[in-house]
Amino acid sequence: MVILLIKNKIKMAVLDQLTSQEAIDLENKYGAHNYHPLPVVLNRGEGVYVWDVEGKKYYDFLSAYSAVNQGHCHPKIVDAMTKQAQTLSLTSRAFYNDVLGKYEKFASEYFNFDKLLPMNTGAEAVETALKICRKWAYEVKGIAENKAEIIVCENNFHGRTTTIISFSNDPVARKNFGPYTDGFIKIEYDNLQALESALENNKNVAGFLVEPIQGEAGVYVPTDGYLSQAKALCEKHNVLFIADEVQTGIARTGQLLAVNHENVKPDVLILGKALSGGAYPVSAVLADDAIMNVIKPGNHGSTFGGNPIAAAVAIAALEVVRDEDLANNAETLGQLFRSELSKFIETSTIANLVRGKGLLNAVVINDDEDSDTAWNICMALRDNGLLAKPTHGNIIRFAPPLVITKEQLLDCVSIITKTLKEFEV
Repeated sequence: MVILLIKNKIKMAVLDQLTSQEAIDLENKYGAHNYHPLPVVLNRGEGVYVWDVEGKKYYDFLSAYSAVNQGHCHPKIVDAMTKQAQTLSLTSRAFYNDVLGKYEKFASEYFNFDKLLPMNTGAEAVETALKICRKWAYEVKGIAENKAEIIVCENNFHGRTTTIISFSNDPVARKNFGPYTDGFIKIEYDNLQALESALENNKNVAGFLVEPIQGEAGVYVPTDGYLSQAKALCEKHNVLFIADEVQTGIARTGQLLAVNHENVKPDVLILGKALSGGAYPVSAVLADDAIMNVIKPGNHGSTFGGNPIAAAVAIAALEVVRDEDLANNAETLGQLFRSELSKFIETSTIANLVRGKGLLNAVVINDDEDSDTAWNICMALRDNGLLAKPTHGNIIRFAPPLVITKEQLLDCVSIITKTLKEFEV
């Protein structure tokens, strides 16, 4: 009887299992078409690997856009999440809970700030930082109400809310979503002269919002000294330097924060993605008291922001980064990755260059942005056991979990070079 029940359960599990095409068809029929995924349907992950519903194993070289820095289903993070979920999941901020304060203290000390404001997603955290910056402008700097402006960079990616797309220059993100929000000045990225000019010609500038490395734009790494000199200009003009480290932060670029490469402490720090190791939506804005204290009860909030599960998960995720020395691993293996790919690119006709910091890298394909070459290469990489995704048409981003080993990385370099060779002219 017991054996029969087990057999029936196995049979039912097999019958319930979707094929890849069935899963894709369901999403296409019932889901909004706001993404264009690579056609692979995943149902399991562990460390640097993921498996599709048919059981094929892949290296994950996207890491959920750097959310899974600690590797898929890290046992410490999963354990913290499940234990807290069985105890208390949500109170809202109408009441205190016994985990949030511990998390706020831990993370504030971890990143060397006085205070943390908890949110859920990266875009929410960016919106939060913009609100903090504006309120600081009126109440501390003394800018006339509704006159504050924030400098941003062209080709930025900070999310897709209405306010954020108002200062994007991506036509796909912007078109037919107006009217747009005012109060932003766009300048060229990695251009100190443009920043200085914008600061000198507008007394109403409250902040400068910047990605230390522009990830979505194609992993553009600024000139050495750009961030430190930009911070100095902001200090000179009493303007908040706001670092969006949602993608670049938490060890991805070979330092805990990408701004650490130039010993810059931002006035406002935005974190997300790997703050939870990909296990749960967790984001945060950090600042010192002189800035954060402008926020009073009722000014900002979130039902789920600062919930006990998020707090427990974030503590565990940050402990993993520290205890496993993931920043150092990213720095060492990132240099190896670029070195090995550069050797191939020297004689390649399909790839122009590799660039990046730590384990946030991109290979520029020798074709224009409107071509499908990079997409086809990613399809071939998938067939060869490695998952990556194009950005801006002719650029392929490579960002594996930071727990990857040297042997695994070299195996992946072999897969990438072998696949690129298939596209050589």
